[in-house]
Amino acid sequence: MNTTTSPALQRFYRHRLPVRVMHWINVACLTILLMSGLTIFNAHPALYWGQGSTFDKPWVAITAVQGANGAAVGVTRIAGHQFTTDGVLGNSRVGDATTSTVRAFPSWATIPGPQWLSMGRHWHFFFAWMFVINGIFYVLYAFLSGHLNRDLLPTRDELRNIGRSIKDHVLLRHPSGEAAKRYNVLQNLAYLVVIFGLLPLVIVAGMAMSPRLDAVFPGWVGLLGGRQSARTLHFLAATGLLLFVLVHLFEVLISGAWNQLRSMVTGYYAVPPDKETI
Repeated sequence: MNTTTSPALQRFYRHRLPVRVMHWINVACLTILLMSGLTIFNAHPALYWGQGSTFDKPWVAITAVQGANGAAVGVTRIAGHQFTTDGVLGNSRVGDATTSTVRAFPSWATIPGPQWLSMGRHWHFFFAWMFVINGIFYVLYAFLSGHLNRDLLPTRDELRNIGRSIKDHVLLRHPSGEAAKRYNVLQNLAYLVVIFGLLPLVIVAGMAMSPRLDAVFPGWVGLLGGRQSARTLHFLAATGLLLFVLVHLFEVLISGAWNQLRSMVTGYYAVPPDKETI
C-alpha cells in the first residue's frame, strides 16, 4: 500500500509591521474616500472636459429620463451613447422594488448620507489628508527600508517570463514553494502603477479642483486641461483604484483568503508546498 504524507507548511514572515499598519489605514481611507466621493458626485452627476461645464454636452452623465409609462428610468450616458441602468444608477431601488429614488448612485454606496454634500465634502477632505500622509510615509519607508527593491520591483527574469505569469493568472494557478514568498511580476507591476501612477494622479487632480490652491499657485491647473478636466481625471483615477481593489479582493479569495488575511494581520504567511515535491 502506497501512502504519501503532505509536507508541513512553512511559515514565512511576509509582511513587516509598518506595511501591515499602513495597509489597513489605506483600506479604511480608500473605503471612506470612494463612498464619500460618490456622495459629492451625486450633487452634480456629470463629467466634462475643459475649463468650464458644457451642461448640454457632458462627457459622462448619470441621470433619469421619463419612461413610456411616465415613471423615471435611470440611464447612464457615456460619450453620446446611452445605457439603461435603471434600478442602480440614475434611479435606484432599495428594499421594495416598487420604490425608487432618482439619484446617480444608490444610498448604500454613499456616506455619510444618500445626498449630503456639505458633510460628504468634510469626510472626503479629512480622510484625503490622512490618505496622503499615510502614502508619504509608505513611499519613504519603501525607499529607506529596501521594501521597494526587495518586494515591489520585478527582476529581469520575471519580466521576461511575464507571459507565463499572465497564463497562470488566466488559468487561476497560484505560485507555491519559494515562488509564493515573493509577489509575482503582475502584482509588482500593478502595485507600481497604483503607487506611482493612479495615486499621484487622483491626488493632484483632486487638488486641482480647489479654487484656493489655483489662486495661490495660478496656472498649473491648465496642465491638466482645466478644472473640469481635473474633475474627470479624478473620477477616472478613482475608478481605476476601485478596479484594482476588486481584482485584489478576487485574487485574495481564490488564493486562500484566510492565509492571505492572516498574513496581513500577523505578518506570517503559510507557504503552499511546492507542487513538484508533493
